[in-house]
Amino acid sequence: MTQHRRSRIVRTGVLAVTAAGALILAGCSGSSTPDSSDGGSQSFTFTFATSNDLESPYETLANEYMDANPDVTITVNPTPNDKYGETIRTQLQAGNASDVIQTTPGSGDARGIIPLAEAGFLEPLGETAASLVPSGSESIFEIDGKVYGQPLDFTIGSIVASIGTLNMNGIDEFPTTESDFYAACDQLAADGKSLLVLAGAAGPNAGLTAQAISATRVYAQTPDWNQQRADGTVTFADSQGWKDTLQTIIDLNDGGCFQDGAEGGGFDAITNGLSQGTSVGSFIPSGSAIEIAKAAPAEANFQVEPFPPADGGKEYILASSNYTLSINAASKAKDAAADFLEWMASDEAQQRYHELSGELPISAYKDMDLSDTIYAPVVDLLAEGSYTPLPNNIWPNPSVYEALQVGVQGLLTGQKTIDQVLADMDAAWDA
Repeated sequence: MTQHRRSRIVRTGVLAVTAAGALILAGCSGSSTPDSSDGGSQSFTFTFATSNDLESPYETLANEYMDANPDVTITVNPTPNDKYGETIRTQLQAGNASDVIQTTPGSGDARGIIPLAEAGFLEPLGETAASLVPSGSESIFEIDGKVYGQPLDFTIGSIVASIGTLNMNGIDEFPTTESDFYAACDQLAADGKSLLVLAGAAGPNAGLTAQAISATRVYAQTPDWNQQRADGTVTFADSQGWKDTLQTIIDLNDGGCFQDGAEGGGFDAITNGLSQGTSVGSFIPSGSAIEIAKAAPAEANFQVEPFPPADGGKEYILASSNYTLSINAASKAKDAAADFLEWMASDEAQQRYHELSGELPISAYKDMDLSDTIYAPVVDLLAEGSYTPLPNNIWPNPSVYEALQVGVQGLLTGQKTIDQVLADMDAAWDA
């Protein structure tokens, strides 16, 4: 990339999270670039979530798009992940959100496309976006046949683990049973290290940790549990699987599986712990392995590993399209934004997104040979269909997921009980 083209990308609004964990929220976003007042403008703004101080794949792709289109200027607004949903909703309501926004499918997250589209904040997308929607998932991408988020990825939600760190600490392979898992926790804790690192103070990581564990405790036995909850035939409070999920988090904490002070950890704890070898793994999106590997020694050897099921249980993971791009309905640069989304769907951009993010490309993941990749440990689970979509994508509103996030944080600090957390989730569902 030539320097003069790279210099045209402008960072505004919210700065990326630094390694020290600074979380700086935006006062406003960048829809006010000088050239974006005209509907035919070639300049537009782009907001996306970030969890560390490394260059985001979105920023790299924005630069490469500008290299290929010298008349386009993209202003990027990288925004801390733990406040991202709240930030973009505030910006959309205030009328100063970016032209292109990173969103998520469904209704259960504050950045979910369904409630944002229902509120009139998102522009309907075209046939290209519709063609990328996974079969059977239309309800979390569409309203009345119109698609509001263009899927980017097929993400695995499980444990990203450094097998190199594991081996250097005398453990030959990632544990596949509960007893071996806790034994590894004991061995590492005795040396001042941890098998897992948790950003307990960051709601999204607390929530993802619980959801990844629920794959083995809830959805492996009852794949349609969310539908049953929607039908009113089950509740969180009466679900043994959800009780076991939250009890597992308590057991992991009490068993020394998390790093010391996990309840106060931010996203920087994950980046630092995994890259510096003080922790082995974390419940983070699969593509994070690629980002963190950039800051880790070559021998770190990251892999995506399933979390062990309860004794006698079945291995099960989260796997679904979890990231989308949407266009602000109030944008004055919709044509330029739509051109960018069209390019992001191209084979070239999809391959680059995979290379940069580590996430599987939504357009081609089913045809890829993953046996020699970071995904090798979960290849058989994907082939067998032993996975469930991210549960909160299907939940009816963001408050349910917020109750789970806050609840997990409360379990870590001793301020919440399992029954209280599940009652809060039921109340949020029924609100």
